[in-house]
Amino acid sequence: MSDSYVIPALPVPSLPVTGTRARFPVRRIWCVGRNYLEHIRELGNDERQPPFFFAKHADMIAQDGATVPYPSLTKDFQHEVEMVVALRSGGTNITPDQALGHVYGYGVAIDLTRRDLQTASRKKEQPWEIGKSFDLSAPCGALKPAAEIGHPAKGRIWLSVNGTQRQNGDLAEMIWNTAEIISRLSLQVSVGAGDIIMTGTPAGVAALAPGDRIECGIDGVGTLKVQIGPLVD
Repeated sequence: MSDSYVIPALPVPSLPVTGTRARFPVRRIWCVGRNYLEHIRELGNDERQPPFFFAKHADMIAQDGATVPYPSLTKDFQHEVEMVVALRSGGTNITPDQALGHVYGYGVAIDLTRRDLQTASRKKEQPWEIGKSFDLSAPCGALKPAAEIGHPAKGRIWLSVNGTQRQNGDLAEMIWNTAEIISRLSLQVSVGAGDIIMTGTPAGVAALAPGDRIECGIDGVGTLKVQIGPLVD
């Protein structure tokens, strides 16, 4: 007798893998805050504090080419281009020299943010979820396996809106590198296969409006395109 559910089981969120019809199942989304020095400075935060982690739900992924509705409750909806690290395995208390062995591949993502709500939460010392975790707030492109491209530690990361460049940085500017991020996160929680980590954004974040066309990419990793749709009712 097979198990049954009292409501229909939901499909597993997933991402395409470049060069194959197979897909990568996403278990959890972790995000690194304040991992590029110039971005810390542009938001007026204390650059001496280490980066930290927050989460988005896996079903908040938007696929490459999607239209993302302008979300409710905000008047300052912003973009943050980031490199994604996708894990094939995991554990707890992973050392930096072990960390890259747990990586399946890399991709490009956008951490969409209701900045005004995030800022208000920070001032009240409340959680950030209202500013960071909402429907389709995690657009992600196709993954490239590390077996093909290695582990990117440098390379241009950029984002343009309606053909005008807004963000332009380099992976080498990350305060914490990929191995250090995985190691530190594994001290906080047991990471595992299917987890993806957004590794922070360079300077240049700015507001979006309905109708905006976003294109972003990382040299040697991939590109991602989404469009902002009308305001959510």
